[in-house]
Amino acid sequence: MPDPLADVRAWAGQPLTETPIKGGLSHRIVRLDAADGRRWLLRVLDPRVSEAGLGIPIEQEIANTVRAADAGIGPRVLHRLPDALVLEYLEGVTLDAHAVRGLPGPVAAACRRLHAGPRFVNDFSVFRKLDEFLTLCRTHELAVPDGYLDRLPAAAEIERALAADPPPTVPCHNDLLPENLIRCGDEVRIVDYQLSGNNDPAFELGDIAAEADYDPDLTTRLARAYLGAEDRRFTARVRLNLIMSNLTWTLWFAVHHGLLREQAADADFDYRAEAADKFSQAVRDLDDPGFGRLVDDVRGARPGSSHPPHHHARRLE
Repeated sequence: MPDPLADVRAWAGQPLTETPIKGGLSHRIVRLDAADGRRWLLRVLDPRVSEAGLGIPIEQEIANTVRAADAGIGPRVLHRLPDALVLEYLEGVTLDAHAVRGLPGPVAAACRRLHAGPRFVNDFSVFRKLDEFLTLCRTHELAVPDGYLDRLPAAAEIERALAADPPPTVPCHNDLLPENLIRCGDEVRIVDYQLSGNNDPAFELGDIAAEADYDPDLTTRLARAYLGAEDRRFTARVRLNLIMSNLTWTLWFAVHHGLLREQAADADFDYRAEAADKFSQAVRDLDDPGFGRLVDDVRGARPGSSHPPHHHARRLE
């Protein structure tokens, strides 16, 4: 893969100091400090990521990054290469899960800003992404956590419930782990559009809640901050999407570990342990006595209405 730094040095027209930044699990990130004091971020996009189904195609990611910048929520794109971007360096604090749990209002405001911006060039469905990952696991005989296949009927039940009265799709990030949120003063900005696409806004919020370990009360606060009002049905929608985030990204880590072993080793990150952790959180919520009530709330069912039993899938077919 050609190194884009020579092109970037020519673009900058001055000496650059290059500092690798850890944290990205898929792509290479470099901070660029210019001799005149300016600072930029270089994001080098590894085509193996999208080829393995772990991100959208590079041209779509670049286009969506530009549109997120147009919305005022993503960093400005200063220079484009075929497989890399020079981005505005956001002077702020990269958030962690603890910080995201303390900022439901600013995080919800950042989502509203992105969702009100230009539509992205592609669509995204967490259910179709789960299907893609299952196919990859079957095709390449990749290991999934024990008991994973038994939970597929519950995922299908969630999809049926959410499909009953879906909201209009909006441009979503779809992968809002805390490190993709940067606090700049009083506002939160959003970076890394590797899995972006037009989607149900409730998935965006559910994904945040999953990645930052929100409890049900905090998830309700996030949903309320996003809407500006209490809405039980929307909150239930967010909580079901929290479960789908954990179920689906379980397989993201399984596929990454199985298909990009060399990159995984370089990242010094335990992908299999992360897959197991996400699955355990999904199981916790699926086995919670309140799960059926969430499905009923999304469907608009009456209190006490019957809830279909779960059945078990034994293998990928």
